[in-house]
Amino acid sequence: MAIPQVLTIAGSDSGGGAGIQADLKALQANGAYGLSVITSITAQNTMQVITTHDLPIKIIEAQLNAVFSDFDIVAIKTGMLSSKEIVLCVASKLMAMGCRALVVDPVMVSTSGFSLLNDDAVESLQRQLFPLAAVVTPNIQEAESLTGIRIRDVDSVKQAAKEIIKTGCAAVLVKGGHLIGDPIDILFDGTDFTLFEGERILTKNTHGTGCTYSSAIAANLAKGMDLKEAVAAAKRYVTEAIRNSLDIGHGQGPVDHFYFLRDLEEM
Repeated sequence: MAIPQVLTIAGSDSGGGAGIQADLKALQANGAYGLSVITSITAQNTMQVITTHDLPIKIIEAQLNAVFSDFDIVAIKTGMLSSKEIVLCVASKLMAMGCRALVVDPVMVSTSGFSLLNDDAVESLQRQLFPLAAVVTPNIQEAESLTGIRIRDVDSVKQAAKEIIKTGCAAVLVKGGHLIGDPIDILFDGTDFTLFEGERILTKNTHGTGCTYSSAIAANLAKGMDLKEAVAAAKRYVTEAIRNSLDIGHGQGPVDHFYFLRDLEEM
């Protein structure tokens, strides 16, 4: 049986909990084969991002050419695209190849507060990449940065989603993990709002949650789900990955992408 092939274009996390490493784990866990294009290398762990280094554009282009020339890519997820030049490189290639189902996770700041997106890249991200997206998946902080709207409740989330969709993306999913109370994610397709409710799991170990969520959505789209189905299934998956998160390292540990394999170990 053929497995859907999904490309992630993002930065590398030396701690293994977020970025390309999280994306590949989440894609495989959700029934897709993950391909990768690394845009930046980060030195980080569960406590902090220490430093980052963007790869040369020619290396990013070479990776893109390599995967598109050989694989049947049916969905794409983007994460850390830290510079204007990287955004333009990626957007140009996706337009040239005929953009597949594209999930754009506008990674702007790490969990520890390290900036992962240059100021001059924000406008390029909105102008060049958002219009290609099937869905853009900002968290609350990212949605505030993109819109200038202070988000404190469901109504302000909806207001921000209305602003973001003006960039030309087909849909916006604002992730509500940082809302007070239960984490409610809100999907807006330009006409209707769909709320995805979840439970608040009390754990500090949530490193890589955003990367994992958006990658799971991309995998589900690749399997033929419509957007609402893809988000709902990804929400269930990431909730259990958080519930079974790993208490490793000395900071915020990672979620467990393969939590469901623990039962197999006990058989």
